[in-house]
Amino acid sequence: MTKEFTKGTVIFNEGNVGDSCFDVISGSVGIYTDYGSDVEQHLTTIEAGHIFGELALVDSYPRSATAVAESDVKVNELTLDDFRSYFENDPEKVTFIIREMSERIGRLTKDYEEVVETIGELYPQNADRKPTIADKIKQFAAAYKMAAKNNKISREALYDLVQDDHNDGYTDNVETYSKGTIIFKEGEPGKCMYDIFTGSVNIYTGYGTPEEKLITTIGVSKFFGEMGLINDAPRTATAVVNMDHTMIQSLYMDDFKDLFKKNPVKIGMLVKYMAFRVRKLTDQYTDACKLVYEVSEAEEAGNVSEELKKKVRAFQAQY
Repeated sequence: MTKEFTKGTVIFNEGNVGDSCFDVISGSVGIYTDYGSDVEQHLTTIEAGHIFGELALVDSYPRSATAVAESDVKVNELTLDDFRSYFENDPEKVTFIIREMSERIGRLTKDYEEVVETIGELYPQNADRKPTIADKIKQFAAAYKMAAKNNKISREALYDLVQDDHNDGYTDNVETYSKGTIIFKEGEPGKCMYDIFTGSVNIYTGYGTPEEKLITTIGVSKFFGEMGLINDAPRTATAVVNMDHTMIQSLYMDDFKDLFKKNPVKIGMLVKYMAFRVRKLTDQYTDACKLVYEVSEAEEAGNVSEELKKKVRAFQAQY
């Protein structure tokens, strides 16, 4: 549905429940927290050709910011139910939306890795934290204070993708692998993402080293490796086949228009999955920033307890 907003109009408010996203046709939209208050913060500006509010495609979750027309604006408002007709009218948008969401996943992953690295430098065993990370502590403490007012609910409970006809209608780039086959290695450039038809895949960091850690196991009708769609972005983990006769489809950016024609349900699932990944990464980032915030507050009060140090070291042990 096409909508127009005059300059200064609020498109949606922080805290509103949303069930749609917006594709900017013309004009620009400002994204703010605490809009209209003394602590208002401008987060970013969304220009024509980009989308905002896409997390509402996953669930009716309160908006985390306010969107305001910075000029006269024309947008397409889209729900999941709108996507089929939207893509049929402009197949190029399939690639566009998936690329947008892949890039956001990449940015969030980088942010999360930075805060995890900072926590790793807090209170190592029998030592004080490194004084050189003081600015990072302030940065992530501020990020938590910005996000803390937004209530969180379990992403896992909401991740319920429709499975009907997931693998029907599109069988290009499908291969069968034996147990132990490495699909891609941590650090190598990515070129595609993957969809599991049968079997399962383990995701590791530090695979084959003393620091090897199993992150997760991915099963049938699940996607993985989506950051490989972002201009050959390096893989952040290693994917290893967990069962013999595992059948996996490789999905390249150029495939999505054809995939939509043959299996539109799968494109809807893919968009929903990516929105879920953004939400989950945002929650993980907020949780990590919260721990840094607690350290910042304790240090400012001159009261860093052994209990807090144990909490930090427990987080370090996970990563």
